[in-house]
Formats: sequence, structure tokens, C-alpha cells
Amino acid sequence: MLNKLNKRRGGFTLVEIMIVVAIIALLAAIAVPGFLRARKRSQASRILNDLRMIDAAVDQYAIETNRSTGNPVAITDWTNYLKKGSSLYLGGKSILGSTYGSQTVDTIPQVPASDLAVLSDVAGAGFWSPYGP
Repeated sequence: MLNKLNKRRGGFTLVEIMIVVAIIALLAAIAVPGFLRARKRSQASRILNDLRMIDAAVDQYAIETNRSTGNPVAITDWTNYLKKGSSLYLGGKSILGSTYGSQTVDTIPQVPASDLAVLSDVAGAGFWSPYGP
């Protein structure tokens, strides 16, 4: 009796394991591009939010220092009006590493050209309005 139990073992065959692996690979091939697109879209949203914060920081700086339209505002000046310790405060750079640079009072900050090129496939011109080209 014990000998019969040892001869008949339950388990998966090689074909069954290969089918499961193929299904998992197929699901991964479908899901990964969607995740990458969502990540790029998230980066575009972050850059748009950064531009809004820069615009508000430049306006606040101009009000407090009596700057008029057209005056330049250095990175160190507008970053002082952002939350201390934030990534934008620490370097004035986008999430993709491009610098936002000096700004001008009463001029809308623009998306860095290199960031715009990288994210153009997930964020068209309408997405960036009014901060885009």
C-alpha cells in the first residue's frame, strides 16, 4: 500500500509550468507600457505644478520687494518663497533635472525645452497651457 502511494506523486508537468510562465509574461508585456506612460504623465503633472509654484513665488517676491513688470528674478530669490527642503527649493530644477532658471516679473514661466521634448508624447500643447509653448 505504501509502495503505491510513493509511485503516484502529484505535481505539475513541465508543460503546465510553461503555460503559466507564458501567461505571466503576456500580462507583463501588456501592463509595462501602461505603467511607463502613467509615470511620464505623472512627471508632466509635477512639472506643471512646479511652474505654478514658481509663478506664485515670483509674484510674492515682486510684491515684497517692490519689483515692477519685466524685472529679472534670480533662482535664489524665487526659491526663498518655496517650502524649505522641497526638491524645487533645493535646486530650482525639474523632476527630470532641467533647471527652471531665472524668471521675470509678470511673465509666465515656461516648460524647459528638454522636458517638453521628453514628455511630448504624453502631454500635448493643450496640457501645458498657459505654461507651454
